[in-house]
Amino acid sequence: MESRIIGCANSDYSAKNHLPFHCPKSMAAATATPPVDVMEYPNSYVFAVDVPGLKSGDVKVEIEDANILTIAGERKRSEEEMKNEECPKPKYLKLERKAGKFTRKFVLPENAKGDSISAVCRNGVLTVTVEKLPPAKPKTVQVQIA
Repeated sequence: MESRIIGCANSDYSAKNHLPFHCPKSMAAATATPPVDVMEYPNSYVFAVDVPGLKSGDVKVEIEDANILTIAGERKRSEEEMKNEECPKPKYLKLERKAGKFTRKFVLPENAKGDSISAVCRNGVLTVTVEKLPPAKPKTVQVQIA
């Protein structure tokens, strides 16, 4: 069985109505959407999300409809970064670091255990681990021959 994990940077796309769904690159580039690596291990799926500068309280991880992993948060511009004794409001010459709200949604495969999830935020990387269900044992039915 092939398992698919599909992600979208735009929360306007409904996973129920748009399977498989993809976000245009221009949409993801225009938001504060963090990059995500998705890995499969024998007993789990692991999502590594770059969230530099965010604390664990700035990010929310949820399961919707039993199989949709949602990672959401907001990256704000620090008031301390922008303050300067000479000029209280800076004139930006280049602004590359994205700020704003982000939401990433992933449709989990059937063998993902939606009620067994853990998340850790260390060194600017949020690691979300979703355990897998144990493989189904094949049933053997003996049929008597008449």
